[in-house]
Amino acid sequence: MTNTTRNLLAASLAFGMLLGTSAAMAKDPPKTTDKTAMTHADTHESSEPASDTWITTKVKSELLTTKNVSGTEVKVETVNGVVSLSGTVDSKAEHDKAIAKAKAVKGVTKVDASALTVASAAAKR
Repeated sequence: MTNTTRNLLAASLAFGMLLGTSAAMAKDPPKTTDKTAMTHADTHESSEPASDTWITTKVKSELLTTKNVSGTEVKVETVNGVVSLSGTVDSKAEHDKAIAKAKAVKGVTKVDASALTVASAAAKR
């Protein structure tokens, strides 16, 4: 798969996930008409952690755009900031790179790659 194809696939995936979750991620407006309170709420970044859906989308996008990582073969799930990677990759280097990419995403607290196997290791079973 070429880099252009990976980038297009990653962008499409991220955009689709964003459209599908935009309503769930919307914040309720302040329940006051006090202009000071409304300005304060609008100008400060949220202290809420990144949502699991956002983390999953970001990790998947990173894997799809990373050279020498088969992002289409790695399944990504996130629960409370813990990313679980599963599937089969071609090499130990690809396995390690997938873990490193997942750990680098903001909001990830832990990466569980116990279900991510290396093809040569899976064939020996």
